[in-house]
This record gives sequence, C-alpha cells and structure tokens, in this order.
Amino acid sequence: MKLYNSLTRTKEEFVPIDKNLVKMYTCGPTVYHFAHIGNLRSYIMEDVLEKYIRYVGYPVKRVMNITDVGHLSSDADTGEDKMLKGAKREKKTVMEIAKFYTDAFFEDCRKLNIKTPDVVEPATGCIDEFIKVIEGLIEKGFAYEAGGNIYFDTSKLSQYYVFNNFAEEDLQDGVREGVEKDDNKRNKADFVLWFTKSKFDDQELKWNSPWGVGYPGWHIECSCISMKHLGGDLDIHCGGIDNAFPHHTNEIAQSEAYLGHKWCNLWFHVLHLNTNSGKMSKSKGEFLTVSLLESKGYSPLVYRLFCLQSHYRKSLVFSYENLDNAKVAYEKLLARIAKLSKDGEVDSAKFEELKKIFTDAMDNDINTSLAITALYDVLKSDANDATKRALIADFDKVLSLDLIEGADNLGKNDEGADDELTAIVNEAIARRAEAKKAKDFATADKIRDELKEMGIMIKDTAQGVVWEKI
Repeated sequence: MKLYNSLTRTKEEFVPIDKNLVKMYTCGPTVYHFAHIGNLRSYIMEDVLEKYIRYVGYPVKRVMNITDVGHLSSDADTGEDKMLKGAKREKKTVMEIAKFYTDAFFEDCRKLNIKTPDVVEPATGCIDEFIKVIEGLIEKGFAYEAGGNIYFDTSKLSQYYVFNNFAEEDLQDGVREGVEKDDNKRNKADFVLWFTKSKFDDQELKWNSPWGVGYPGWHIECSCISMKHLGGDLDIHCGGIDNAFPHHTNEIAQSEAYLGHKWCNLWFHVLHLNTNSGKMSKSKGEFLTVSLLESKGYSPLVYRLFCLQSHYRKSLVFSYENLDNAKVAYEKLLARIAKLSKDGEVDSAKFEELKKIFTDAMDNDINTSLAITALYDVLKSDANDATKRALIADFDKVLSLDLIEGADNLGKNDEGADDELTAIVNEAIARRAEAKKAKDFATADKIRDELKEMGIMIKDTAQGVVWEKI
C-alpha cells in the first residue's frame, strides 16, 4: 500500500513502525457548533483509511481529541475562544455546549457509518499532561514566558515551515479571521502554549499552573493527547488540509522539540469541500449539515458515496445537482444488487481476481473513486451471483455504504416493492414529470432509462404513470 505523505510530498510504501499495532491520530472537532459536511468529508476519508488498514490485516489504535477549550476564533492565538463564543451565542455554559455538540458530532458520524475511534479524549481531561510538556519545553529552551503567557520559540528550530508545498491560500485558511499583533512574541511565528488570566479574564475554564491560572493553547492539545495514548512515535496523523498550517506545523515543532526525535512518519491531509462560491465554512452561505441534507430527502450514505467518488487529495465541489447524481447512482446500485440471487457457491478464484481490482485501487493512495468503479466491475463481470454478493460485502467493510443491507431491504415485501423502493420510484417519476412539463425530454428519457436499469418499467397511461418490476 502506498500513501501520499504531505510532509515529504511523495507517495510512500506504508510500513508501520510496529506491524503489531498501527498508531493513528486524528484531529477531532472543536465542539462549539454542528459539524458541516465539509468537516465531515475529512472524517469520512480518514474512516476509510483506518478501515482499509484493518482490512489488509494490521491492528489499529486510533486516537481523536475533542477540542473543548483553547481553540481561538483566529488560529494565530488571537481573538475569542470558540467554545466561549458558542456558549455566549446559546446562553449556556461551555461544558453544556461541549457535551451537546460532541454528542451531535458522533450522531452525524453514526449516520455516515464513521467508526468511533478507539480513544476519544477531550482536551479538558489532559491539563496535567499539557503542563508537563510545557515545563519540559521551557527546560529545554524551546519556550519562554512573556506577558503572563507561555510561548513556543520557533527561532530555536532548524526548520519551522515544514509543509511548504501547499498553496499560500491553503496555508492562510488556518488563520481564518486575520492576525492581531502580539507584542509578547519574540518572533512573528511563535505560538502560545498556555494562556493566563492576565489575558483572558472572562475565560470560563481555568486551571492552576506554574505560570498562573489559565488554560492551554489549541496546538499543545493534540501533541499531548497523542503522546498520552500512543507514546512518543506515530505512524499516521490525519486532518483537513486547513490544519496543515499553523496547527500541524506547530504540533511537529513542539512534539519533536520535547521528544528530541522525529514524531510522526506520515501526514494524511484531506482537501476541502468547496461550494461554487469557495471553501465551505460555518460563517458563510447555507450552513450545510447532515441534518439539513436529511431534511431535503438525502440519505447520509448518499453523501458518503458522493465523497468516495472523488480522491481525497482533490478539492470536491458540492452542489445539489452533484448530490442528486450521487443519489441516483446509489439507488441504482442498490437496485442492481437486490436483483442478485443469494443462492449458489462463491467461486474463490473469481473472487480473488475481482478483489484485486479493488485492492489495487485502494493500495494506490486510497483511490476510492477507482474502488467504486471496482464495484461496478463486479456487477458487470461473469461471476455468479453468490460471488458478486460476497465481493460487494467484502468491499463494503471499507466503503461502509450498507450495500447488501440496503439492497436486501428493497425486496423485503414479497407482495410488491417495499416502502423505500416505492418512494425512490415515485420521486423519480415526479422528476420525470417536471422534466416533461419543462419540455426537457432528454432528461425525461434519461430518468426512464435509469429506472429500467434498476429493474423498473414505467408506462404512461390515461390514468397516469404506472410501474412494475421487470
């Protein structure tokens, strides 16, 4: 398996530090609001990566943080704490906000078939670890106190900007609301490890420390939580591309300064989900959440398929038209699988032949687009139905689209189509009627042909459109 390493800017053969346990860390959410679907694209692709590593036979321990303190509205250590901002917005305590949006995040993950990491650690549970590492950095000469805060001294590093291949606009996405000048810093790139009450008197969450009552900066969280649960080295660190700078850059700086050696072997970054107006965010345009998509009639797994149809290292443009295409593709896929017989024996030679198409795609830097194509190759192949079903179930251990379960649910009612299939067909018939009304006969014919591929024949009669299984 080859994976693209954002740090070296090359595809590398994936070789775990210890083949008995792959150590994987994922930057978790800042739980001050709902996750938008752009955030969730990263978690979907990281989920696929973890599941594929397990699929090829490696045990995995995956750790994720929950940022419930310390992430400022400007990621350059200025502005209001996002958690405090959320609490003021909803007139709740910070911890009430954290609990509500943590639960909401994992409910979205459940709907999207994203596996919960083996360890989920909130930042507020690791204050002692933060203090220990910060003390170590001060002792080693990599941190200093100024104006009541503790800063990391980037001038002590031989190289700070390690992710220097990214476009300037990607690097700046981490600094979302501009940078205010901080006169306490010795160097412009220095960042805060610990804030004290001298700077944030209205901060709700505060702890005693050797430097006064205060709270940790955002960047120190992930380093310490990773070290706490995974030790001093790491196979893979995951996150969205907007975290490469400054967050991941700062993680590497402080972790390797503290440990005295290389910390993480491979960095896995997922590119943005964009709209036609640019990068998706919570602060502009329609706030796109899983719940909003559901309210518009889209299954969360349709969105998962939409993400899997593109490579994780390519920006993906969201539109409802593109999501409609994914919905049609998903429904047709389930319908084709539903037509497969459950009888017969699996042909092991054919199974391995077709499985290799899937694993070749996934071994090539988790190319889920080609992996989806491998699904269609199975359906078009001359393999018997039992072998096709076995292959689809096998691939779905990684893709997690509920393909067999969804297909089987389509045919539960022996007397006719079940409610789900009826809803799918009726929705398609309604779209066809709208197209015909608009004199868009090409689209109307396309919808009819799509239904036919799903095994549904429609007829225009004096009483309206009727349909039957074929």
